[in-house]
Amino acid sequence: MTRRVQLIGAPTDYGANRRGVDMGPSAIRYAGLADEIEAAGVACRDGGDLSVPRMEERIPDAEEPPAGTARFLRETREVCTALADRVAGSIDDGATPLALGGDHSIAIGSLAGSARDAAVGAIWFDAHGDFNTPTTSPSGNVHGMPLAAALGVGDFTAAEYGWARAQGLDPAHVALVGLRSLDDDERDAIRDSAVTAYTMSDIDQRGIATVVDDALTVAADGTDGIHVSLDLDWLDPTVAPGVGTPVRGGVTYREAHLAMEAVARSGSLRSMELVEVNPVLDEHNETAALAVELAASAFGKRVL
Repeated sequence: MTRRVQLIGAPTDYGANRRGVDMGPSAIRYAGLADEIEAAGVACRDGGDLSVPRMEERIPDAEEPPAGTARFLRETREVCTALADRVAGSIDDGATPLALGGDHSIAIGSLAGSARDAAVGAIWFDAHGDFNTPTTSPSGNVHGMPLAAALGVGDFTAAEYGWARAQGLDPAHVALVGLRSLDDDERDAIRDSAVTAYTMSDIDQRGIATVVDDALTVAADGTDGIHVSLDLDWLDPTVAPGVGTPVRGGVTYREAHLAMEAVARSGSLRSMELVEVNPVLDEHNETAALAVELAASAFGKRVL
């Protein structure tokens, strides 16, 4: 085993509007993540979880933005800056970091760490665009903002959000795959940006293999590697029921595996995260087990 994966748990639900997603890292580990990755011929080391105080333990901050703009932003910043350091350190040590969420706000930290002193591309496998900002978000939930934050879109251009920006991430090297639920302002922001977006209609018309190959070209060409952000609500909720924001019409079990197999074949994977597994909403840990299978495919596990 010459390749190494470093697991980093980020058990946070600060960015979500439904409790329980902070238990995602434990559920994914319990489903056999380390064993499945090693079965793919990749060494796997578990670095444990970041220290994340429960939401009930947070200390009110007089400088926190008003509710409805960016909820729990201070706490999200603390988690993400710690995660960025851990991700960057893993890469420096020659390992591929695999962050376990937690809600999708952790991607701010994953991307910042992966794109530290490197040109990085990103593929966003998600039902949602995560392109809202504190001004445009209807809910103020930061798990709907991480890609906009990492790219410095809208409100996130302000100096106070410097901690959130992924310095080596160019929007021209970002591909969103499988979109099917966008807010109006978010849709306009994506259209106005340099990112490449593929909706479920694109997958229906062109096939998952073609769309993912095109996304890999967008993200990998001219970069030092790609970051893969896999939100389990990318899949249809009949396949992945344990997520907080399910949207009908997602990808199938086999389409998801094919996509991860294409990521592995590309040889470009630099960092990855699994997010939005919520055991409270799951059925017999089914969604966590699916996350494990897909991660193993991304790291090279094959039938033959």
